[in-house]
Amino acid sequence: MLQRSLVLLKPDCVERRLMGQILARFEARGFNIVALKMLRVTPALSKKHYAEHVSKPFYPSLEEFITSAPVVALAVEGLDVIRVIRDMLGATNGLNAAPGTIRGDFSSSRQMNLVHASDSPESAARELALYFTDADFCEHDLLITPALRAGDEQ
Repeated sequence: MLQRSLVLLKPDCVERRLMGQILARFEARGFNIVALKMLRVTPALSKKHYAEHVSKPFYPSLEEFITSAPVVALAVEGLDVIRVIRDMLGATNGLNAAPGTIRGDFSSSRQMNLVHASDSPESAARELALYFTDADFCEHDLLITPALRAGDEQ
């Protein structure tokens, strides 16, 4: 099923100049980037994005981290993209992530784990709406699409 997911390249990813390498992995997998922007997450946006964590003891350090430097927000589209991207990221804690995954290759921290990705279609819809308006999406048919998936894979 064709889906969209929010991906955030977090402050540690931006600061370490890993944005291009990570973005390239999504493109190499055959996913389409249909929206992209660099922004600063404000405390208000952090509270909306991480609403389920606001009352937890670790939330203040999470907010401090996500607001510490710019992030790059991506809307990524593809077949079963939510599950596949989460598999590509690896375990939340980089120390537990398998080699070959983004976190396994580039992270050794639970919090500084480089990338956030939506965990369900419902989360994706909610999160995409926090970072993008309808006008931000640049949908188009890529000439390479027939080489990436069969015509009946929609």
